[in-house]
This record gives sequence, C-alpha cells and structure tokens, in this order.
Amino acid sequence: MEWEVVIGLETHVQLSTKSKIFSGASAAFGAEPNTHACPVDLALPGCLPVLNEGAVERAIKFGLAIGAKVANKSVFARKNYFYPDLPKGYQISQFEHPVVIGGSLTFPVENADGTSYTKTVNLTRAHLEEDAGKSVHGVVHGKTGIDLNRAGTPLLEIVTEPEMRSAAEAVGYAKALHDLVVWIGISDGDMQKGNFRCDANVSIRPKGQKEFGTRTEIKNLNSFKFLQAAIEYEVRRQIEVITEGGKVVQATRLYDPDRDETREMRSKEDSMDYRYFPDPDLLPLIISDEWIEETKKGMPELPHAMRERLQKEMDLSEADTQQLTSSRELAVYFETTANAVKDKKAAVNWIRGEVLSQLNATETDISECPVSALQLAAIINKMTDGTINQKGARTIFTAIWEKKGDDIDALIESLGLKQISDTSAIEAIVDNVLAANEKMVQEYRSGKEKAFNALVGQTMRATKGKANPAQVNAILKKKLQA
Repeated sequence: MEWEVVIGLETHVQLSTKSKIFSGASAAFGAEPNTHACPVDLALPGCLPVLNEGAVERAIKFGLAIGAKVANKSVFARKNYFYPDLPKGYQISQFEHPVVIGGSLTFPVENADGTSYTKTVNLTRAHLEEDAGKSVHGVVHGKTGIDLNRAGTPLLEIVTEPEMRSAAEAVGYAKALHDLVVWIGISDGDMQKGNFRCDANVSIRPKGQKEFGTRTEIKNLNSFKFLQAAIEYEVRRQIEVITEGGKVVQATRLYDPDRDETREMRSKEDSMDYRYFPDPDLLPLIISDEWIEETKKGMPELPHAMRERLQKEMDLSEADTQQLTSSRELAVYFETTANAVKDKKAAVNWIRGEVLSQLNATETDISECPVSALQLAAIINKMTDGTINQKGARTIFTAIWEKKGDDIDALIESLGLKQISDTSAIEAIVDNVLAANEKMVQEYRSGKEKAFNALVGQTMRATKGKANPAQVNAILKKKLQA
C-alpha cells in the first residue's frame, strides 16, 4: 500500500520583549533559578496580569508579514491543566479569538536528490500566550526542582494547516518561518535557548483517502535536524503499527535523538480537556486600524520583496539573492557595500567568497564582522581603479580583519601594495622578461598557449606581484604578436 504523510506544525516563538507578557519581570535568559520571577509569575494571591504592549506589536508585525488578518478584537483565555511548573494551574493563552488569523508562507523545499521546488503552506492562526516554567532534574539527587524564570515569557504560537506531505517540507517551512521572525525583529530565534521550538502533528493515510488518519504530536523539537529525524521515524512507526494490524493511538510523544526514536509521553488531550474560558482578569485586546497602519510603516522590507528588487535592480541570479538575503543583517551589509562600489558583481563575489568564508571559519556573525560594509566597498574600489590588485585587496582585507589597521590608504602604503600601472615601466620589465626567456617566446609563437601564462608569471614575479595584471597581459600580447 502507498501511504501519504500529513503534517501540521505548531511553532512556539519567544518574542523579543525585555519583560514578560503579563508582568514586569525580566525575560532575559541565563539568570540563576527563580531570580526573574515576580509575584505575578508565582501566582501569589491578589496579583493581576497586565498585558505587555510590545508583545502585541510583535504579533501585529507577524500578521502583516504573512498577509494575515490582524484581529481588531481578540480574547485571552485560561487553558487549564496541571503541571508542577505552572503555578496558577492554568496558562493564559488565546483560543476562540486569536490575534492573527490566516496568512501563508512560501518557501523552497530541498529534496534528498538535490532537486528543489516551491511550496506554500496556509496558516490557521497565531496567538499570544505565556510560557510555563521549567522542571530541573538532578541538581539535588533524587529530586526535581522548579525554575520559574521562564514562566510568563511571551510566546507567539503559530499554527499551520495540515498541508505538508514530507519531513523535507516541514523543515523547509520551519526554516523559512525562523528566518522571517528573526528578519522582522520579533524574536532572536535562538533554538538552543528554546526561543524557537516546533511541535509536529503527524499522521498517515492510504494514498487517495480524504479522511485524515489518527495523529500524534511530537513535542519541543528545537533543531531542524531533530525535526526531520523525528517526523521520519514517526512515519515509519505508524506505517509499521498499521501494517501489523494495530491502531495508531492519539498521543503526545517526545523525540530521543540518542536513540533516534519517539516515545509516548502522555495521551493526547483535545481542546475540551483544557476547559478553556475567557480570563476574567484581562479585558479583550482591542487593536485599532490606526495601530496596525502605524506598525506597518515601521516594518522592514520583507525577504521575498527584497530578493525580487535586488534581482531586478542589480541583475543578480536567484542563487546570489538567496544567499545574500539569508539574514536581514547580511542583506543590509551587501546592499550597503553594493551601493558604494562601481562594480556590483565584485561586491557579490567578495561577500559570497571572502566575507562568508571568514565568517564561517571564525564562527562570527555578520553583525560582528571586523570589516565593515563601507571598508569592503573601499577595498573593492581600490581594486577596480587599479590602485591595488586582487592579491593586494585580500591582504588589506585580512589586515583589517585581524585588526592590524583600518586606514586603507595607510595600509596600502605601509604594506607596499600599490600596483604598478605605469605603461612605460611595465613595458621595460616585459622587454627584460622576453629577452631572458627566448625559448618561451618561440614556444608561444609556435602555438603553445601555456607559454604565455608562464611569461605572465615571470613578469609578475619581476614586479613582486605589483604590476597591473590586465596591463601585463595586454603589453605581452602586443609585443609577442609584433
């Protein structure tokens, strides 16, 4: 039997506010346990929640970025369940009336064979909610501790329609969503800190069947590698269960990367089990059209719009634009460089080559690049106008990267990198090279093209690499053909 995979993702994105969603406690990561938990987070009697305006603004930005409807009125609800790190015994979330409705995301999907295609997934909703705390095991032998630093941090839960049909599509969507929330500045997307984590709802059905099969939910996948591996394992497991005469049980499962398997955590609840009802401590959230328009004015250019513009304005390939806009910081760095140089293609080549290579080798983020965009542009312009050659440009780039100086003209002078572009001086050197290498001259004139490259090399060595290569080539050809 042929099986079709059905996948929907729920993604929890921690919003980049300084304080929590319903209290003034810090939302910063890495503090000592329970030092960022105030009376509201601890659910002490008489403490009431107050909504963080910054969290709402970030939700509006996301809705605008995916072409969704931003609700003028949404409602916070209590989602009731017991867990040791949930002090109130309920989570403040949104249910029937979320802040963002609909929208879609288009993204590339990479197949295992190297081919790719474009996929669009529709989103059901995105709603604001608070995070729970964290159970800490092993600090005290045989006991579990509770750290409430994370309790109350602002989350935007983003829910898709069940429209993905492979692990590769799920990963493609998750990567595109991650890039988008970081691009528009609503989250840092740090997966190691749990600031971007996915729950994958997975089911299978016979190919051609319209009804969905029984789904399982794989919780808290905080890497794209684990997301792919968990879905692939779960698909294999469900097929095996059904083909052996069993039934898939609706359950919440966890992925164990050490054993590359999912295991059951608890039976899966339905919405009725959470006994949702509007939170009486919070008024409905009213978002005016004016607020939406004001937020829209402050939005950065979105990735797809920038890619289309750069391809049109600078005649770039799709591969160039995809890489150069892989992050907003890199896109700004490229555009700043490109707008300050005469040779746009040189800017592309330098950033895709030298800059990204150095960043990867030193594990440096583009925001911390030692060579600024304008410094790179100045280096490229010096190369374009013939002041230095490519080798000299790389030397200058390395010197600035290693903090040996930042004045490009001074570095050119001190390192002796100024290119020889005086025609008469180069002609005199070429004459000496030709006189000293008569055999190579005869080989070239008899049709051996490699001899020409050898003569170029001899000339460059004679000038210690300082001669203008284009002039050397032109003068050599002219004299050899005379």
